[in-house]
Amino acid sequence: MGRTRVNLQPIRGRVRTGLPAVLLGAALLLTSACSGGGNSGGSGGDNGKAGGGTAKTGTEASKAVVNVKPDDGSKEVATSGVLKITSSGGKLTTVTVADTKGNAVEGKLAADGATWEPARNLAAATEYKVHAVAKDEAGRESAKDTTFSTLTPQNTFVGHYTPEDGSTVGVGMPVSINFTRGITNTEAVEKAITVTAEPSVPIEGHWFGNDRLDFRPEKYWAAGTKVTVKLALDGVEGRPGVYGKQTRTVTFTVGRSQVTTVDATSKKMEVVRDGQVLKTIPITAGAPSTTTYNGQMVISEKYKVTRMNGATVGFGGEYDISDVPHAMRLSTSGTFVHGNYWAPSSTFGSENVSHGCVGLEDERGAGDPNTPAAWFYDESMIGDVVVVKNSKDKQIAPDNGLNGWNMDWAEWIK
Repeated sequence: MGRTRVNLQPIRGRVRTGLPAVLLGAALLLTSACSGGGNSGGSGGDNGKAGGGTAKTGTEASKAVVNVKPDDGSKEVATSGVLKITSSGGKLTTVTVADTKGNAVEGKLAADGATWEPARNLAAATEYKVHAVAKDEAGRESAKDTTFSTLTPQNTFVGHYTPEDGSTVGVGMPVSINFTRGITNTEAVEKAITVTAEPSVPIEGHWFGNDRLDFRPEKYWAAGTKVTVKLALDGVEGRPGVYGKQTRTVTFTVGRSQVTTVDATSKKMEVVRDGQVLKTIPITAGAPSTTTYNGQMVISEKYKVTRMNGATVGFGGEYDISDVPHAMRLSTSGTFVHGNYWAPSSTFGSENVSHGCVGLEDERGAGDPNTPAAWFYDESMIGDVVVVKNSKDKQIAPDNGLNGWNMDWAEWIK
């Protein structure tokens, strides 16, 4: 049987045109199925358009912008007048400013929520961290976190205060602060000191010169009052270029009420405690040429025995007694209530012979507890009031000792 010859040569034209036609048909089919075109669903076309449009998705940025001054990373920032946090396009909702130890800075947020400023000065040489959050009208939040540090002052001051922390004092004891540098920015320094009492009573400060600030209520403290003094002087610019470096809280308690009245004419003194007369004691006051001041005086120091030298208070060499017993200071200028062992017993209650002090009968060495001077010393505490009247001298100056009670309240609060 003969063989049939078959021509196996590729027919290139059909291969090249046939396969793309099939693929093209498939592609058209896929395109038609995915596009949702024609009349197969109008909503599909709408969804396609929305996908490339501006519909809300809940991820838009807040229009509120938080601004913090000083700038992040700032160094040597002034302790007052610089820190300010603001918001534009929204309202501040959270502001936290604290040092690296976590001590928060108190501040005030404006009623409109646009600004926040610190209530007090910042501490010197301190790093602070700021966290602030603001919201726009749609409730979307934006936040900002910054860090800055305050200046390190070259010149500083502190306040030496009385009474001592934890002490119990008499009803006449003011809070008295003496500064180590003269203060010119008195308003800022006074603002940095708060004095509160329990039970509450209005307490006001008064400056004596530029280096002493005293606080007191209008009348003597009530017995049992608890007083708290907060010194927040760190970073306060007391005078140009001179900053406070003190942060301290001091508390003291007012004990029983004791007010003693010395009558320089009758030469007696009456000791009254909690409204009751404890004792009447004969005294000797200032001689006619060296009279005793009148007025309300506060016991500021107590010495069982001390030296008194007339040269230190303007009396030259008139006296120098090395062992004056039971001495209690009433003024800076040298007025004391003290024991007197060198005058005859008959002097007390009958003559005024001192150099301006109030003298009580006593024994040398302060060893006899039964003398009038020993009794009064033992029954008195720092802060008790001694009132001198009927002397032929002027009223003591309010700043001569802790004696601001000699100033009317209206003048005190000016």
